[in-house]
Amino acid sequence: AGSLPRPPALTRLYTARVRGEAVDEQLLAAEGSKAVPWVVAQQRGAGIDIVSNGEQQRESFVLYLRRRLGGIGGAGDRLPFTDVEAYPKFKEERTRMMANREAVSNVANLPRCIGALSYQGKAELDAEIADFKTAMSKQGAGSTAPFFTAASPGILATIVKDDHYKDVDAYLEAIAQCLRVEYEAIVAAGFTLQIDAPDLAMERHSAFGHKPLGDFQKFIEKIIGAINRALVDVPKEKVRLHACWGNYEGPHDHDVPLRDILPILQQAKAGALFLPFANPQHAHEYKVLRDIPLAKDQTLIAGVIDTTTNYMEHPETVADRLERLAEAMGDPARLMAGTDCGFDTSAGMGRVAEDVVWGKLKALSAGAAIASKRLFA
Repeated sequence: AGSLPRPPALTRLYTARVRGEAVDEQLLAAEGSKAVPWVVAQQRGAGIDIVSNGEQQRESFVLYLRRRLGGIGGAGDRLPFTDVEAYPKFKEERTRMMANREAVSNVANLPRCIGALSYQGKAELDAEIADFKTAMSKQGAGSTAPFFTAASPGILATIVKDDHYKDVDAYLEAIAQCLRVEYEAIVAAGFTLQIDAPDLAMERHSAFGHKPLGDFQKFIEKIIGAINRALVDVPKEKVRLHACWGNYEGPHDHDVPLRDILPILQQAKAGALFLPFANPQHAHEYKVLRDIPLAKDQTLIAGVIDTTTNYMEHPETVADRLERLAEAMGDPARLMAGTDCGFDTSAGMGRVAEDVVWGKLKALSAGAAIASKRLFA
């Protein structure tokens, strides 16, 4: 789904920088650039057809924007997850585990919006795109339609608190217009754009954990509107929208049901929706697709590999999951196999060991081959 394990030396550099320690920026850039062909080769070796750059040149799927947007700085915080708060012993264990990790956190060392936002990271984005293009030309042989991730306006707005705009609509619009630069540059470079938007599900048990469901639904309608305005000049078929309930090991028993948000997600200008179906809280929700079908011009990228556990999925399990989804959709030609989320959405925070990650991707490829043989026989 985008992020993949980073080499340990790169993770150490990202972690040190986020903590405010002095870091050799030229060394960090060189290590990030070097990691891209490595991660492309790992994906191809596992049989993955549609590859990404693994977000190797970003410390986080969203907080990379602290260096690309002017107007972000200071120190902020984030509301807790209600499912974690509901289990104090689990929360204590999770806090202890996170404190001992050399990693970049998406809940600590956060910035705030302290001024008018502006996009200042075009040179960095261009370098990231160029490195991925080079890696694809050398290590990506046989792959097709590579994708490139970018954050949703909503996830930045919920993680980076606003001290400047004082109005959620104005703040979302300012973020969307900045991200429009990234969205258009990615597609212009020939890549499929994946917008990572965990806010469209996860914030139900965070920012909206103690509010009515209707308030959350109105919020995600705002986000979808902001995304669509940022995509005004991007073809729908070049966009995939990834929504999830948070890529962390936890109870997740406060997650919003897919049924309550899918009709709103379908309003996005996206040719593909990317949703998790492997984790225990949402594996059953493939049935929702029988009642709320995707549009005829939309593809479903289905998460059929759990990204928070080292338990390896059997290829037959992967195939079974895909076949159930195909039956619910009624059209296997619009179904693509994926992982629930990224494996290292914030550098060093991944729970799955690197070698197990590649094993899981091999299981994904093998399971997709089994399902394809059965479904298209």
